[in-house]
Amino acid sequence: MIPVSSPAATAALATILAATIFTPARPAASSPRNSAGATAKPLLLEKDEGERRIVRPYPGYPDAKETFILKIDPKNGGSSHLVFFTASIAAGGEIEAHRHPAADEILYMQSGTARVHLGEAVKDMHSGATIFIPANTWISVNNIGSDAVNLACIFSAPGFEDLMRAVSVREGEKNVPMSEAENADVLKKNTRAVIYKTP
Repeated sequence: MIPVSSPAATAALATILAATIFTPARPAASSPRNSAGATAKPLLLEKDEGERRIVRPYPGYPDAKETFILKIDPKNGGSSHLVFFTASIAAGGEIEAHRHPAADEILYMQSGTARVHLGEAVKDMHSGATIFIPANTWISVNNIGSDAVNLACIFSAPGFEDLMRAVSVREGEKNVPMSEAENADVLKKNTRAVIYKTP
């Protein structure tokens, strides 16, 4: 034990006091902010809660009625890093071949049976399946079952939700079909988020 009056004890005490006095205080923790400067906020959402939307009919798909619920994104929860939504594809419906240049995606199949084309692979997937889609990988999903395919969709970066809003209406709003010009304009404005394969 070092006596308190020793030179070593005095030096040690001086070092501790100097470190305490001259160490800058750390700023208080704050909530993360998204790219628009809004503060992210925690959310607790039940299965059917969120921004409920219906896809508008568009050229080549006059009977489009797919539904989806935007749950987490820059506008819902203020996330600047993630997008999460759930979607339902009716029997015989499909997600056309496309790729996401700026984000990885994960699809989790909550129900149904689908034929998935992912890169060069083709496989029939069933309820409980997980599909990881790295950025720039071609993906298409065809519902080959008699029941709806229900998906949970996660993106590693925002962007695609802007296109999803542009091609849909909120549940309860008038659903007006998109013209060819309007559809082409939406696709052109969102090429950083998604690129569809041309037939």
